[in-house]
Amino acid sequence: MLKKLMALTLAGAMIFSMTGCGGSGSDASADNGSDVIKIGGIGPLTGDAASYGVSTKNGAEIAVEEINEAGGVEGKQLELLFEDDECDEQKSVNAYSTLMDQGINVLVGSVTSACSIAVSGESSNDGILQITPSGSAQECTATPNAFRICFTDPLQGQVMAEYIQEQGLSKAAVIYNNGDEYSKGIHDAFVAKFAELGGEIVADESFTSGDVDFKTQLTKIKSSGADCLFLPFYYTEVANVSEQAASLGLALPMFGCDGWDGVIKQLNGDTTNIEGGTFLTPFVPTDSDEKIQAFVKKYNEKYGADPDQFAADGYDAIYAIKLAVEQTGGDLSNEALIDAMTKITLNGLTGDMTFDENGEPNKSAKVAVIENGAYTAKN
Repeated sequence: MLKKLMALTLAGAMIFSMTGCGGSGSDASADNGSDVIKIGGIGPLTGDAASYGVSTKNGAEIAVEEINEAGGVEGKQLELLFEDDECDEQKSVNAYSTLMDQGINVLVGSVTSACSIAVSGESSNDGILQITPSGSAQECTATPNAFRICFTDPLQGQVMAEYIQEQGLSKAAVIYNNGDEYSKGIHDAFVAKFAELGGEIVADESFTSGDVDFKTQLTKIKSSGADCLFLPFYYTEVANVSEQAASLGLALPMFGCDGWDGVIKQLNGDTTNIEGGTFLTPFVPTDSDEKIQAFVKKYNEKYGADPDQFAADGYDAIYAIKLAVEQTGGDLSNEALIDAMTKITLNGLTGDMTFDENGEPNKSAKVAVIENGAYTAKN
């Protein structure tokens, strides 16, 4: 049911994408006779969001290794150059400049939405193909050169509104980060869709980036009559909310979005206070699919941990580049690579997908539930 719902919702969401696809700016990434394809990567390797960037980089590295071991792409080897942006927009733009100075042919990044949008303002002028693995804000694909692997914020909010009501829940309390585009985008879509479906938002609380105390919001929610709690923000705050809710005796089923991935690690494996928490995701490492299990095995052997969806997003982004280069016959010009993206079909870890001229993937999603200290796929 969820996959069918995702397909229908995604078709509608794509209507709102902002621009078409095509090369622009200088063609600095054209093939200069080198036997190496340089792939730039940008994401947070340090700071509060480091889990996302490190995972993305790790997944991308595995894909690069696999492709190179198999002979490369069109006679060329891949080289990944990855820069830390600390989840800061200006640092992300600076990282992009550093990578362009190194002669990259294509960009994977940025990992987070605001940084991806900031970088696209520069990359669109250069005309280089930019693929964000996990930047989900609608504006991440607003420029003609930009594509994404993940699904959009509005789509996440709409689908989770439908999913929650399918569970027989109709009175939602929401907490969101009003200073974060990712959180606000999901929140706004969720609130609108939940009401459209006949549900009631009985509490709508907000916070700002950097906040660690959520007891005021949770105390209001405790007396609101809510039968569920929707938390559209990142894993660090989700961990804090789950622990503080328990301390207040607030025991509501919790739901969220793909930013939850990493919460088990944040809680050091103790999921007592978030047991049964459910979130939308394109990837669950416990999925029995042979391709996913092969990736999980490689990742675990190389990095000593199970991969999350950001690792899978990074892996899929590299394979999308491989397919695009194969589609062009080795032509690394900006215009050729961007055009090729709309002609490929990627059988990825995060789903089978094609890309439209607006940079959006056509793919389905999974719902994961936190059970006994692990993520479990539920559809």
